[in-house]
Amino acid sequence: MLIISVLGFFVVIFLMLTIVVAIAWMAFVKRTAEADEAARGEGVLELEDGDSPLFRTQRLSTLNFWQNLLSRFDFMDLLRARLAQAELHWSVGRVTLAMLLSGTVVGLLVSSVFPSWAAFAVGVAAAFSPYGYILRQRDRRFRKFREMFPDVLDSLARALRAGYPISAAFELVSKDIQEPLATEMRRVSVEANLGMGWQRALETLGERMPLLEVNLFSSAVTLHARTGGKLNEVLADLATNMREALALQGEVRALSAHGKLTGAVLTCLPIGIAAMMLFVSPTYMMVLYNHEYGKVMIATAVGCLVAAHFVIGKLVDIKL
Repeated sequence: MLIISVLGFFVVIFLMLTIVVAIAWMAFVKRTAEADEAARGEGVLELEDGDSPLFRTQRLSTLNFWQNLLSRFDFMDLLRARLAQAELHWSVGRVTLAMLLSGTVVGLLVSSVFPSWAAFAVGVAAAFSPYGYILRQRDRRFRKFREMFPDVLDSLARALRAGYPISAAFELVSKDIQEPLATEMRRVSVEANLGMGWQRALETLGERMPLLEVNLFSSAVTLHARTGGKLNEVLADLATNMREALALQGEVRALSAHGKLTGAVLTCLPIGIAAMMLFVSPTYMMVLYNHEYGKVMIATAVGCLVAAHFVIGKLVDIKL
């Protein structure tokens, strides 16, 4: 048994060193490829401001073999769209490598404590943790955009009421607002002025920010371009309705906060009791750990706690 444990330890150390060497080699190849690309003058075609992503040659990865492999999967486009919506300047190749690395390392570390099926489940969960971080940043950016969007509509309405055309109104508003709206409004103005047209520019805004408020705004501007009318009044009414919807959503979040707190307490309470018992009476807890089915029971209990946490979160997450 001792020999098997020593061999397993050396196998884990060897695999971790192999992963570290592979990452270092990939980083070296990536840096060399970026230097060669910069020397040839290829890659990014910049605008006058130097930071607009309108004419950027997007690659999934700077490593050619990884680029060819990722391009075979259609869901990589979805991952790239999520990165753009979260405003994270990461490549798809870097994210996928981080997912593989985190899943492999965590799975190997946990395999020495829990059964193989539990180690595999934990490794899969750890592999999806970078993607979860991307979704969290995306939701945070969407929430901030939704909260600030009514003020932008009011500013556009005042600019139109003062006699500015819609292109000049976008330019004027984009200079006075905060991120992430400043970048999105500036990008819409640049795309429309470069010949894409306002309808297509607003459609791309809806693709980058798939929110109901943005779709309503795009429909109002497109309908005004076809039929005419007082766009400033329409935008002012939209801003008022959006503020009322945000106030209602705030009330719903306040009412559901009690349920979320209850779910967090119920999830952390068994873990806290187990940690306390392990500190007070470790021999009592080691009986469970050293039992034939103890590790299976512990892994099952942890899995049930995690599943219950997500179920409670879904129950109290009210969508309007």
